Amino acid sequence: MSALASALPDFPWDLLEPAKAKAAAHPGGLVDLSVGTPVDPVPALIRTALADASDAPGYPLTAGTPALRAAIAGWVSRACDASGEFGVLPTIGSKELVAWLPTLLGVRPGDVVVIPSVCYPTYEVGGLLAGATVVRSDSLTALGPDPRVKLLWINSPSNPTGKVLPVEHLRKVVSWARERGVTVVSDECYLSLGWETRPVSVLDDAVTEGDYTGVIAVHSLSKRSNLAGYRAGFVAGDPALVGDLLAVRKHAGMIVPAPVQAAMIAALGDETHVGRQRELYAARRETLRTALVKAGFEISHSEAGLYLWATRGEDCWQTVDALADKGILAAPGVFYGPGAAQHVRVALTATDERIAAAAARLT
Repeated sequence: MSALASALPDFPWDLLEPAKAKAAAHPGGLVDLSVGTPVDPVPALIRTALADASDAPGYPLTAGTPALRAAIAGWVSRACDASGEFGVLPTIGSKELVAWLPTLLGVRPGDVVVIPSVCYPTYEVGGLLAGATVVRSDSLTALGPDPRVKLLWINSPSNPTGKVLPVEHLRKVVSWARERGVTVVSDECYLSLGWETRPVSVLDDAVTEGDYTGVIAVHSLSKRSNLAGYRAGFVAGDPALVGDLLAVRKHAGMIVPAPVQAAMIAALGDETHVGRQRELYAARRETLRTALVKAGFEISHSEAGLYLWATRGEDCWQTVDALADKGILAAPGVFYGPGAAQHVRVALTATDERIAAAAARLT
């Protein structure tokens, strides 16, 4: 176990503790914009569904109830513009799925897992847990004809940059992967949060034409429905790959609790609460974006998602320290890759009062 733990990078958020302590000492209190954790209430209809299903003495199904599978499939068809026959499977949030997916799909030592050059740290962790070699690349050409590549991650909208991949790029990635027998996994947890452009799912008919061979999309209800505390996510895509995941997860006991499955059905069947939450984030985004620009920051990408990807053209830790002096905590870009050393990630996930406080301090 010590060998496995030592193979993993330091847990990034531990490195942020000194800056957090400095920011917390501000007379006006801490404004924590470092982690994208929801702060708004869980919608009432979801809490009601959870409570109504709380008398659940038996074991739930790893595959999810028929009603949940139907709810997931219906949502994917609508939100992802997917008309083909795809498999679906609920997961215990999205982070555990991201971390264990290479292992569950049979990636082994000697294989290569490709991740974006700037990305969510758990993609790298998942490859390392499987014993694979992890390669950061945004270019298919740069990968060359390497037969060791077994799995390729894409993320649109991106965490942390907010960049959205166009349809043409998604089609190119899927075609490249199929020619080489590589599995494409698309993290689409921020799909419903497009601001300046409309994000497109890898399952969209414009990308796959209803053929999901070798393609999986990862989704979460943490952001769209404020369900981070419920650990509610799912995958959809290639029925064969989803079937393989189900077979392994049955043995491993990776099961979404029955009350959470009921809550997911309610969340997926209602878009009104999603629209209201979008309005809250849109207002917070405008307040923070305006304040950051006035304070001399440049905003890169950030056309979708829950973050502003900001830079002052200096080392990111210097920026983190300067913001901490104002009682604001942001995430340094190096958490997401060595190519992001001059950016910070600023989350929109704080209350209106804390967002206003941050804007006042910045300007």
